[in-house]
Amino acid sequence: MNNRIKQLIVNNQEWANRYAEEHPGIFEKLAKQQKPEYLWIGCSDSRVPANTIIGLQPGEVFVHRNIANIVNHSDLNVLSVLEYAVKVLKVKDIILCGHYGCGGVKAALERKEHGLVDNWLRVIKDNYRANRKQFDGVDNEQEELDLLCELNVVEQVKNICHSTIVQSAWLSGQQLSVHGVIYGIEDGILKDLDVTISSIDQVEAIYQLES
Repeated sequence: MNNRIKQLIVNNQEWANRYAEEHPGIFEKLAKQQKPEYLWIGCSDSRVPANTIIGLQPGEVFVHRNIANIVNHSDLNVLSVLEYAVKVLKVKDIILCGHYGCGGVKAALERKEHGLVDNWLRVIKDNYRANRKQFDGVDNEQEELDLLCELNVVEQVKNICHSTIVQSAWLSGQQLSVHGVIYGIEDGILKDLDVTISSIDQVEAIYQLES
């Protein structure tokens, strides 16, 4: 084990001791079960740590992260997380969080090869094409990137709601809402994009399951 990893082990021991002192019995409680009310789907970017920026403790939020916070209907990873969170943990809120300055979204805007990730980011290019008119009045690259980061959040919220997992939960009467927010790395502030969906009636008819 190299010195850098050894230091992480030391950091962990110090954190565990300090956290146990501040929250007596917390690890025994966490070892028995987890009952989070939130599922967080966000970007893998190291500057966007879920628990930290929303002020929640271990055990309070179930987390899935990937490049550019994408929810793809063919991605068994994110769908498995979604199913477990909704059907087993019975979360009440799903938070899809993007962030400004996202490297994945920026790469999708560039017309050059980045490697395997280009296949993953293809859906962002498709989203840009579908919303091309919204970019007509944008006159600089930063504004273009910010707008596409926001549109990506909106699209992924829809993708969550198009899933049979979420729609089946709604049809069974389960209380569940899906929210879209975006994080500003420069100021640490979350912005609500006002795209909350809480029932199957709010989903486009072509994607709705019949009751």
